[in-house]
This record gives sequence, C-alpha cells and structure tokens, in this order.
Amino acid sequence: MKKITDLKTSNCGYGKAVGRVFAACLWGLLIAALPYASTVPAYPKQKIAPPLGEILARMNDSAKHLKTVSANIEYTNFTQAVNDKSTEYGQFFYRKDKNVEILLKFEKPDPKVILYRKNKAEIYLPKSNLVQEYDLEKQSGLVDQFLLLGFGTETGQLQKLYEIKLIGEEVLDGDTTAILELTPRKDSISEQLTKVQLWVSEESWIPIQQKFFKAGGDYLITRYTAVKVNRNLPSSTFESPGPSDAKRVKMS
Repeated sequence: MKKITDLKTSNCGYGKAVGRVFAACLWGLLIAALPYASTVPAYPKQKIAPPLGEILARMNDSAKHLKTVSANIEYTNFTQAVNDKSTEYGQFFYRKDKNVEILLKFEKPDPKVILYRKNKAEIYLPKSNLVQEYDLEKQSGLVDQFLLLGFGTETGQLQKLYEIKLIGEEVLDGDTTAILELTPRKDSISEQLTKVQLWVSEESWIPIQQKFFKAGGDYLITRYTAVKVNRNLPSSTFESPGPSDAKRVKMS
C-alpha cells in the first residue's frame, strides 16, 4: 500500500446569483472547486471492505486531526451534451486553523489560481492579469460542501446532508480505498449534484478521488496524488493571488 505521509490518527475522515456564478466557475474550473483520472474508472471490489460504521468512525477521527493537505491535482470534466471531456492539472493546498483556506494552482492547459478563505474567493487569470473577487458569506455552507467534501468534515455533519452507503473497495496507485456513495438529502444540494462518490484512503481516511454527478450525465472526477498531510504550510502559500498591478474586479 502506498504511504500517505504524516497523518496522525488513532485506530478508528450562492444572494443566489453570486453563488451560482461562483459555482459555475468552480464546476468549470475545478469542480466547480477540488486530480489523475482521464477516464472513468471501474471500481471492482478487491476484498471485503471494513463496515460502513467503522469507515465513518475512522474518517471522523481523521477529520479531528487534519490540519493541512498538499497534493498534485488532476480533474476531468465531462459534458454530456457535447460529448466533451477536458482535463486540467495543478496543485492543491488545504489548511485548517481558525478558518479553512484552500488554494488551487492550475498549471495546464491554462494557468489559473483559485483562493478560498473566510467566505471569500479570488480567481487569478494570469493571461489577462485579472483577479475576480467573490463574496460568498451568504453561501458559505453550500460552497463548503463542494470544496471540503471529505476534508476535515465530521461524518455526523455529512450524514445530515447525505445518505451514505458503501459500494465497494478499489486499489488506486497502490492505496486501498473504500468507495462511498453520497446522495443529497437537501434540495439545495441536489439542485447542483445528483450524487457524489468518494474513494477514501484506508490509510489516511481522506478522499484521494471524488466523482461529482450532475443531472443530464455531466460529471467531474477529481484525483489527488503525492498527498502529504499535516506538513507545515507557510502563510505565504495562501496570500492573495496575482501581482500588485493585476486588475481586480468584484463579481456580482
């Protein structure tokens, strides 16, 4: 099993207009917010997975200890209407202190940087030297459900929002994962997603792959590789993106 470094656990893981604009950006840019999967993977069962209750308990314990995550990120976005599949590559940084901070730095095919913290988001587009600013205070709960799904969220909260079932187990890059399927309980979530699948590492008890399903057959697969957890991330990692001469635009 591939080692995912440094996680210490015990035995037992939008007004509406602004939100929808930002959600569309996230869905188009990252999720629409958070991999190595150019094709839709099958998930054959490798062995008998731990019981769902044990998996959720271990995820919950992991969430209590989780402070930082850094990883290479690759995501593949599929649009059914035009039968189009596109993939972007970059890096993912997460830090939880008093507030949660997330930075996504995409390098190809088009560079962009997305910073989320304190219910605000900034998207820096280097080619146009433009920073788009979003105020997400009124939509923080919904945005968090996309950006933080499985990262530092206690499983009791997940169970309030989703019906959760265990659908199998798969080895990804040498890491044994339990595959959970989450079906939204609330209309505010199901309007955006019909279901989500999480491939949860049975070593770190955080997701190393996510698949977000939308109505009509669209989906996004995220994949995290070279994952490091609870390593020191300097504050400069989460500085406002873009140079001082970048044009800044408040989005509404």
